[in-house]
Amino acid sequence: MMGAHALGLFCMMFATLTCLNLGSPPNCDEVRKVFQQRQIGPVKSLPDKPRTGNDLQVCSSRNLTCCTKKMEERYQVAARRDIQNLLQISSSPLKFLISRNVAVFQDTFESVILQAENFTTSVLQSTYRGMATEAAGAVRELFTDAGLFVLGSELSVDELVQRFFDALFPLVYDRLINPGLAPISPAYAECVRSARRGLSGAPFGGAPAQLAAQVSRAAVPARVFLQALHLGVEVINTTDHLQLSRECKRGLLKMSYCPHCQGLTQSRPCMGYCLNVLRGCLASLAEVDAHWLEFVQSLGELSDRMHGAQDLEQVLLGAHGLVQEAVAHAQKNGPRLSVQVHRICGHPNRDEAQVSSVQVGGNGRDSIPLRASPRDIDISLANRRKEFINALRSHRTFYGGLADQLCMNELSSGDGLACWNGADVVKSYTLRVVGNGIKAQTVNPEVKVKGSDPVINQIIDKLKHINQLLQGKSIPKFGTLDEIETGSGDREGHYSGDCDDEDGCWGSGNGDVKRTILRISKLTPEKTNSHRHHHTNTVDVENGASDGSRAGTQGVCLALIWTCALTLLSW
Repeated sequence: MMGAHALGLFCMMFATLTCLNLGSPPNCDEVRKVFQQRQIGPVKSLPDKPRTGNDLQVCSSRNLTCCTKKMEERYQVAARRDIQNLLQISSSPLKFLISRNVAVFQDTFESVILQAENFTTSVLQSTYRGMATEAAGAVRELFTDAGLFVLGSELSVDELVQRFFDALFPLVYDRLINPGLAPISPAYAECVRSARRGLSGAPFGGAPAQLAAQVSRAAVPARVFLQALHLGVEVINTTDHLQLSRECKRGLLKMSYCPHCQGLTQSRPCMGYCLNVLRGCLASLAEVDAHWLEFVQSLGELSDRMHGAQDLEQVLLGAHGLVQEAVAHAQKNGPRLSVQVHRICGHPNRDEAQVSSVQVGGNGRDSIPLRASPRDIDISLANRRKEFINALRSHRTFYGGLADQLCMNELSSGDGLACWNGADVVKSYTLRVVGNGIKAQTVNPEVKVKGSDPVINQIIDKLKHINQLLQGKSIPKFGTLDEIETGSGDREGHYSGDCDDEDGCWGSGNGDVKRTILRISKLTPEKTNSHRHHHTNTVDVENGASDGSRAGTQGVCLALIWTCALTLLSW
C-alpha cells in the first residue's frame, strides 16, 4: 500500500514538473531577438535561459520566464510608447485634414483681402484720380486690419472702419472739395482728420456705419470658424499625448509584452481582452466623443450660414461700392463741409509754390501700380469650406470608436486563432467585455479607472465653449475669445492638475451600468491600415499554431495531474 502511495506521489511530482517545463520557453533566443529588433533596450542583461520570475511585478508566472525586473521596466516603457504611437497614427489623417485647411483658408483669405484692396484702389483711380495715390495707404490699412481681425486680433471692426474714413477725409476735403489749390499743411490736415467725426450731417453719409456693420456681420463668423479649426488641432494634440494611469500602464504591459516572457513573441491579445484594456485606458477619450460630434455638426451648420450677408468674401469684394458712395456724398456736400471745417480749424494756410499739379480729371492712373494677387482665386472660400466639412464629417465619431479601431486594425488576434488572455494562450476570451466611457469601466476586469483626467476635462470645456459660439448661442466678447485658442495644444508643460497620473486620474462615474452583450460593428472608412507598423500587419500563422499547441499541451498536463490525484485518492 505504501508503495502504491509513493508511486502516486511520484506521478504527481512528475506531472507537475513536466507541465512546468512545457509551460516554459525552451530557451530565450527568440525573446532576445525580438527585444533587439524592436529596440526595447540593451540585450546584454537578458538571461540566456529561462529562470524563475519571483522578482516580476506584472508578468509573474508559475512557469520559468525569460524576463527580469529590468526587462519588465523596459517593456512597460515600450508598451506606453506603442500606444501613443498608435494614437498619433490613428489621428494623423484627421489632424492633417484640419491643419491643411487652416493653411488653405488663411492663404485664400489673404488673396481675397488683396483683391478687395485692388478693387477699391481701382475705383478711386478711375473716379477720383486726384487723390488715389495718397489714399492707397489708407485703403491698404483698412483691408489689412479687417484680415487681422478675422485671424484673431483684438481690433474693433467699427473702429478700423472709422479710422479709414478719418484718414480719407482730409484727402477728399483737399483734392475734391477744394481742388486746384496748393496742398494744405500736415498740421491742418490733422485738424481736418480729427474734426471729421464731430461734423454735423455725417460727411460720408451712412456709408461708414453700413460698411462697419457689413464687415462685422461677416467677419465674426469667419473668425469663429477659423478659431474652431485651431481648437480642433489642439484637441487632437492633447488626446495624442494622453497621460496614462498606473493601472493602464500595467494593463498595456500585461497585454502586449508579458507573453514575451514566456517565449510567446508572436501571440496577440484576444479581441475581448484587448477591448477591455483599451476601453479602460481610453475611457476619458470616449467622453470627448459627444462633444466632438457636436463640434463637427456645429461647424458644418455655421459654414452653411456663411452666405449672402455673412459671406465675408462677398462683403469685402463689394466694399469698394460703399467707399465710392461715401466719397460721392462728401463731394456733393462740399460747401457745407467746408464751412464746418473752417469753423473748427480756421482757413488753411496754403503754400502757393506747391500748387497741386494733379487735378480731379488729371491722368493719375499710372502713378498707382496695383499690387497683383499672388494667384487667381479660382476656388472661393465657400467652396473650400464645403469640401472641408464634407471630409470632416467622416471623422465625426473618431473618439467614440477609437479603442475598437485600434484593437480591430492593429492589436488583436484574428478570428479563430489562438490568442493571449493576459495569462495564457487560449482559444477565446471568456471574461465580460465592457462598453466605452468612464461609467462603463466600473466593471472592467482588466483596468481599474479611478478618476477623471483633468486635462481631458479642460479640452471638453473648450469644446463646449466653441460649440456655443459656433451655434450663435454665445456672443463672443473679443479680448477673451482667444482664450479658447492656445496654438499648438502641446500638453507638455502647459497643463497641471492635482491628480498624479501615476495614481490614476480617471473617474469611474456613478449610476447604473447597462449590461449589454458586446456587438462589434464595422468601422467607418477612415481606418488607418496603411499606417500600421510593419510588425503588426499580419498574424504569424506558424507561431500562432505553435502557441495554440502549447495551450493544448498544457491542458493535457493538467489532465495528467488530475488523473494522478484521483489515482492517489483511490489508493
